[in-house]
Amino acid sequence: MAVTAWTYILKCADDSFYIGWTNDLPRRLAAHNAGKGARYTRGRGPVQPVYWEEFEEYRAAQRREWQLKQLSRKEKESLVSRFTEERRGQEGVWPWEEHNAKTSAPACG
Repeated sequence: MAVTAWTYILKCADDSFYIGWTNDLPRRLAAHNAGKGARYTRGRGPVQPVYWEEFEEYRAAQRREWQLKQLSRKEKESLVSRFTEERRGQEGVWPWEEHNAKTSAPACG
């Protein structure tokens, strides 16, 4: 699957959630933590990614963002909890690292 977009949930320092979509997740996370992301996350940093999904088309990511924003706080917490449990033991591996590891050619040497 060629990933072109992500839908993500961030946990802010005030324990609130922010939901968004992007075509460049590492850049977007850096912008949020630099106070240059969404107005909502400014002053609520640092933010931590707690959930993400990958999509081949940005329109699908936008639709999923809207769906996630319709969830109650309790439903969002449950989704994040299940996602965290599924990824247990994979800490430190971000989606763009997984994608690069799968598509990168071995180093020559």
